[in-house]
Amino acid sequence: MSWQSDWAYNKYWVMAHSQNAYNEIRTLAKNNHWDEKKEQEYQQIVQSLENVEPTKATLVTAYQHIWGYFKKIATPEEKQQYLKLLDYLSPENDNLGAFLTQLTDKYQVKYLQNSRIIIEIKEQNK
Repeated sequence: MSWQSDWAYNKYWVMAHSQNAYNEIRTLAKNNHWDEKKEQEYQQIVQSLENVEPTKATLVTAYQHIWGYFKKIATPEEKQQYLKLLDYLSPENDNLGAFLTQLTDKYQVKYLQNSRIIIEIKEQNK
C-alpha cells in the first residue's frame, strides 16, 4: 500500500485524535517526497494516537471536514440535523459520527467509506 492510500485511510481518524499529529504528517508529506525514514515517522505518529482519546475540538475539526463532502448535496433536514448534533457533540456523546456514517452510505462517498474513522464508527455502532 502506498503512503498516499494509507494516509487517505487514516487522515480523518488522525485529525479526530490530534490536530498536532495531523499537521506533523502533512509536513512529512510536503513536496510528495516519501522515504523509509518518513514512513517510520508516519507509522510512529499513527501508532502513538491509538491510546489518545479524541477531544470535542478534535472531533469538531474532523467532522467538519467530513461534512464538507455532504454540504452541497445534503437535504435541508440533514443540514439541520448535522448542526444540532454538532451543538451537542462531546467525546462521551458522539451521535454525529454515526450520522455522518449514515450520510456516507446514503450518498455512497467511496473515499469516506474506505476511511478508518467511518469504518471504526460503524464497528462501534453494530
